[in-house]
Amino acid sequence: MNEEPKLPAVPAESRFTLKQRIALRVVPWLARTLLILLGRTLRFEHSWEGDPPLPAGTDQPPPGAIIALWHTCIFPATYYFRTLDVAILISSSFDGELITRVISPLGYRVIRGSSTRGAVRGLLGMHEQAGKRAYTVFTADGPKGPRLIAKPGPLLVARSTQQPIYCFHLAPRRAWQMNSWDRTLIPKPFTKVHLRWSKPISIPATAGSEEMKAFQQQMQAALEAARLEAERRVKTGEA
Repeated sequence: MNEEPKLPAVPAESRFTLKQRIALRVVPWLARTLLILLGRTLRFEHSWEGDPPLPAGTDQPPPGAIIALWHTCIFPATYYFRTLDVAILISSSFDGELITRVISPLGYRVIRGSSTRGAVRGLLGMHEQAGKRAYTVFTADGPKGPRLIAKPGPLLVARSTQQPIYCFHLAPRRAWQMNSWDRTLIPKPFTKVHLRWSKPISIPATAGSEEMKAFQQQMQAALEAARLEAERRVKTGEA
């Protein structure tokens, strides 16, 4: 029998309340089971802005690419990318701890840190993973928003590694929408989900602060364009 991947080092549970510690023991297993059972019923399709990377028809960018998404589609994205070599930046908060325990057994490489806690450590970890040709995934508006407002983390790693950024969105035709800050979408069983990829965004190693601001606006626009196009295609049935 294959052994489950070991969980990454985590903060001492003593920092959490009793209620939180109980949740850490129960919720991840339930959430992971729901994710797998529901995910198996979904019908995925994909499209690209511009020409897809070789080979034609692929549904993923080249290995080592930096990937950015909005937090709202994190549920279907977690299922879709579970079989790839993916490193993802997760905050050191309680919510981040829950997410880590859900996705680590699925094979994800979790790097702890965020834009507010452990930012430097987290970005260095993502830089290292990109150097190993893993996909480095950022929820661009995470971990706590503002919703649909991109932060510069992916740009910093792209500049230092010289790997391109691909933005994407997963839009389910039918979904429940959670009453959370990110309005998380949970696809309903047997629904269609459209994956829309942007053109790559390349950041010069010499890019200064003003250029980085312009690239941040470009990434913001690419994320929104991917979201709107994915939602349009899944509604019209256009592949």
